[in-house]
Amino acid sequence: MESWERHMPDRMLLRSRWHASHIANPNRNLTLDRFREATGFERRDPTPIGRFIEYGRWFQQHGVPELEQRRVERLTHDGRTFQLELADGERLEANRVVVAAGIVPFAWRPPEFSELPPELVSHTADHSSLDPFAGRRVLVVGGGQSALESAALLAEAGADVRLVARRPRIVWLAEDYGDDVPRTMYAYARIGIGGTRSSWVAARPELFRHLPMPLREPLARRCAPPPAGASWLQPRLANVDLTAGRSVRSLAARNEHLEVRFDDGKTDDVDHVLLATGYKIDVGRYRFLDESLLRKIRAVEGRPVLGAGLESSVPGLHFVGASASPTFGPVMRFVAGTWAAARAVTREIVGPPAPRTGFSW
Repeated sequence: MESWERHMPDRMLLRSRWHASHIANPNRNLTLDRFREATGFERRDPTPIGRFIEYGRWFQQHGVPELEQRRVERLTHDGRTFQLELADGERLEANRVVVAAGIVPFAWRPPEFSELPPELVSHTADHSSLDPFAGRRVLVVGGGQSALESAALLAEAGADVRLVARRPRIVWLAEDYGDDVPRTMYAYARIGIGGTRSSWVAARPELFRHLPMPLREPLARRCAPPPAGASWLQPRLANVDLTAGRSVRSLAARNEHLEVRFDDGKTDDVDHVLLATGYKIDVGRYRFLDESLLRKIRAVEGRPVLGAGLESSVPGLHFVGASASPTFGPVMRFVAGTWAAARAVTREIVGPPAPRTGFSW
């Protein structure tokens, strides 16, 4: 839950559907519905991030009470076993390791922004609150949910906000179906991505893995379309300058400000640029992975190639979450993907007694 708590702005609302936000557990007794019953809070759609963080803590306390909160500094492999070096100096050995380390290290910053200090340019993943930008002029770069919601939160915090998106127009997602969905959209209701047909394939990651690559990539694009924002954000952006079809060409620091030059020749002067430019999977950015171990992991442009049980080319080393999405499909990027991932990894470790993966619910 560290990514949710430390790297996403408070007051954010989840775009994911309620039924696509249950964390997987074998007995289905730790769902969002059970959490609501146990705590008595009133359901809200979309779900506030603070409530989801509370749910994650409740899930951990009831499902994994023996959690150890120690950071892994280094992971190596001697050909037989894995060695883990922890932040407090303790060393452990393991026959298997499941890497579920989140997407924060994958935050992508376009090259034209890389030379500027964090006081002037930052990524949305760098902030748990946008309130410190009150009274400042902020340029948000991006056109997806993260960019649009960040712009709304900045404006509500008292910042002077403008947003630029490279695509020719801002895309708004259609209103959701709510809980009453047509039978053909049942898979979409459970995972929250895709359409009438594509959601059924995306909901079965093992099936997705066996598709030929020429089919896999277009399907992934259909399930994860170009950047778009939830329609419920529109009223909150009434006073934000949204400009589509424009890109940042160059930036220059001027007396603790930034002079921004766009590709249409226009310029702007801002106090800060907030990048909502997404994430690019590259397991080499997991600093705890030793260089010698990284060289053994078969990957394409940093994306690990995985087999059954989400196992990498290094026997016993598994990757779950977004790192598994190039092989098992876009559902792995979302909470809904935990159902199939947990079953697949468990089955690979304990064998046939474990349940088959099936659909990701």
